[in-house]
Amino acid sequence: MTARAPTSAIVFDRSFGVIGGADPLANADVIAKLMQTLPTALHAHSADVIVDEPRFGDDEPDIGTLSELKLHVFDAVQQLRRQCVDTVLLPCMTSHTFAAELRSNTDLLIVDLLAALREHLRREHPHARRIGMIVPAAVRKSRLFDPYFDAAEFTLLYPSAVCADADALVRDGSGMLLHAALEDLAAQRADVIVPGLTGIVAQLKRTGPHATPYVDCNLAYVEYAVSVCLAGAAVQPAPPERLKIGIVGGVGPAATVDFLSKIVRNTPAARDQEHLKVIVEQNPQIPDRTGNLIGGGLDPTIALYATCKKLEAGDADLIAIPCNTAHAFVARIQRRLDIPIVNMLTETVRYIRAMFPDLRDIGVLATSGTVASGVYRDALNACELRQVLPNPVMQERVMCAIYGERGVKAGYTSGTCVDDLHLAIDDLAARGVDVVILGCTELPLLVDNPHYRAANGRTITLVDPSDVLAQCCVAYALAGRAPGR
Repeated sequence: MTARAPTSAIVFDRSFGVIGGADPLANADVIAKLMQTLPTALHAHSADVIVDEPRFGDDEPDIGTLSELKLHVFDAVQQLRRQCVDTVLLPCMTSHTFAAELRSNTDLLIVDLLAALREHLRREHPHARRIGMIVPAAVRKSRLFDPYFDAAEFTLLYPSAVCADADALVRDGSGMLLHAALEDLAAQRADVIVPGLTGIVAQLKRTGPHATPYVDCNLAYVEYAVSVCLAGAAVQPAPPERLKIGIVGGVGPAATVDFLSKIVRNTPAARDQEHLKVIVEQNPQIPDRTGNLIGGGLDPTIALYATCKKLEAGDADLIAIPCNTAHAFVARIQRRLDIPIVNMLTETVRYIRAMFPDLRDIGVLATSGTVASGVYRDALNACELRQVLPNPVMQERVMCAIYGERGVKAGYTSGTCVDDLHLAIDDLAARGVDVVILGCTELPLLVDNPHYRAANGRTITLVDPSDVLAQCCVAYALAGRAPGR
């Protein structure tokens, strides 16, 4: 379900989104309490209140099941995010049984109802130790309160089975089930009652006063959200600091798959959940970069930029382009993006400078487009290194290894394409080069060993820029810091 347009707004500088759920009365009650609480609490501050009202009809999902409720709430969170909401309230207690799942998939603040109730009890009922719980069956079954209400401080009490489910108590118009639940909790010597549905609070107000005090959960929730937000403190556990990696895919397709495997291989993880979030925009229709640079072919700038913008819209924190030639277009694209492109060429040259501090001449095997653009030459010169290219005949061999009829872009990883690559490396080795950059992301697919024994007996170190890029992206993502940020 998508969120409705703002139905209530007053002038504040925070945006509160309120999402309805399985408690149909909660939204209106929380909104009313927000409107009462905010003007007196904010003074010179301002904010908006945006309401997601569940709509029920033939075309709407049934949120009676927990899985449907989860999807409904997640969709609403995403819609509120698009409306620039920064703080979300979930008045439905059942929604908090999966709040951790929501928090791990959004950067919005989701106010913690359980923390709010615990703080309220400590402040307003400091001597209360035995807490009577009248909550929905799903909440009781999930043991939602247990991590918040330590057994050393609180004892949680529940009514007997016949009157245990809060939903049943609300549906019972006579009030007899609620009366039975209160008597049951009183017999268990409850100090205070926590009613988990707005309808129960309404019944308690109509039928009071009662011997055992009760908490207005919505009021406690609203007061907590406002006070903690104004104090600038976190109202939920800090979201994971790991960054999400965006990958411009399809340049070329095989290199993209190879790069993804390198991201996985370079991530220190013992289980699935320890790996990084990655989004790939696979667009093999991006015009050929080399064809544009040396042959007057279609300009790939717009296609590359559009792909990067899709990654940006997909919440990527940084962008990797596993294509050396595409980096000839990075400078013109980067200034229009809000997230950084991790420059594969710059990172590769830094790696070489650190690993081989005494070397000055570095061999480069790349497409003729990359060579013509001068991007590697400039990156190497910036670190006081010199680019060494194969002679024109060997450069043609490199192009055949990449673009030839039996080249790597045609799906071949053995045969003449490997022979062509070896001849080009041998040419650079004969000119005294010890380190060679495999400056096309498909070339490493033709290599089994990063240490190549050249025809003249020299051992050549082959540097794979896509592996360097993967290592850098993983390092940035794990550190929670993108380059230049």
